[in-house]
Amino acid sequence: MSQSQSNKPNQVEGEGSYSATHRYQRDVKRYQEQGNPERAAQRAKQAVEGEEGKELQKAEDEAKQRGKQIDRK
Repeated sequence: MSQSQSNKPNQVEGEGSYSATHRYQRDVKRYQEQGNPERAAQRAKQAVEGEEGKELQKAEDEAKQRGKQIDRK
């Protein structure tokens, strides 16, 4: 896709949006370079293994159930 095509307003891309993929990959790369993914991973691990872990597991289980209900429709 040329640069002029990607800048057209209201361009419908549907599923598999190239522009969204590009933005996501750009932002992930920026976070890896400028953020601190190791620190974020450590904080997430502490949350899962700590007091918050049960609540996080419950939220995950509920989300999985909703996903299964949607898939059945």
